[in-house]
Amino acid sequence: MAGPGLWRRLEANPFTWLVPVAVMLGVFYLYPILDVFRLALTNASLVGGDERYTLTTLAAMLGNPSLFDILKTTFVFTFASVIGQQVLGLAIALIVMRGERRKLRGMVALRTIVLIAWVIPGIANGLIWQMLFSEAPFGAINSVLRMMHISPVAWLSDPNIAMLSAVISNVWRGTAFSMIVFYAALKAIDPTLYEAASVDGASSSQKLRFITLPQLRAAILVNSILVTIQTLNTFDAIISLTGGGPGRATEVLSLFTFNTVFRNYDLAGGSVLSVLMLVISLVLALVYASFLPRREASE
Repeated sequence: MAGPGLWRRLEANPFTWLVPVAVMLGVFYLYPILDVFRLALTNASLVGGDERYTLTTLAAMLGNPSLFDILKTTFVFTFASVIGQQVLGLAIALIVMRGERRKLRGMVALRTIVLIAWVIPGIANGLIWQMLFSEAPFGAINSVLRMMHISPVAWLSDPNIAMLSAVISNVWRGTAFSMIVFYAALKAIDPTLYEAASVDGASSSQKLRFITLPQLRAAILVNSILVTIQTLNTFDAIISLTGGGPGRATEVLSLFTFNTVFRNYDLAGGSVLSVLMLVISLVLALVYASFLPRREASE
């Protein structure tokens, strides 16, 4: 039997605790990723059949004439969503911070209201905004516009406006995450910096430009990575809001992947698109990470 000295050495070794975690991550995360790479090199289908390794599926999916338009739609949706979530998240975080400094009431309620949108499932989020954007007589937003004697807007049936509707829906849901990140980063800023700036006569805009934003650089870049990856994988809110339409005006890459697998039963094609999404996410993450501030080597 092992003596107490052996057990103490095992408990002191960090690998003793990391091995079970590594095994679980390997089973539930690494293996599926590797299997997706394998399936991308086959002709696998959800309806079964003889599976064989081939490059035909890879060439067919990457050569799909619709892929370029879908990538362009994905870029517009992702770029607009990331910018919108960052700007609104920072604005709300600044409002909450200023309110707390002045000991105003309602700051906790404001944070709670913003967080409610974050915990709503994507499908429910899409259905909520579908009712708000509805062009039927009971559509909430168009009803308000009619009361103001403004012509109703084709929020979901006009290809030029449907993307805007999808972005608004996604920004409304995802702003809470950016708000939390920026709120925590703002808390970490040394208040003496603002006090010194006030003594020098700096205005609020100057404090924001020369103190707040530089101090938030790392938080902005890290948040950009997380929000970009999250947005690239968003399809549930879009499928319940527009279904990718009208036409293919709001069909992003994640929704195209979903349709390829579960509507066309093309498991291999969906795997190819999944690998493409992974590559895009990794490239964007590396681009963002290259702008992260680096600590200078200590002398």
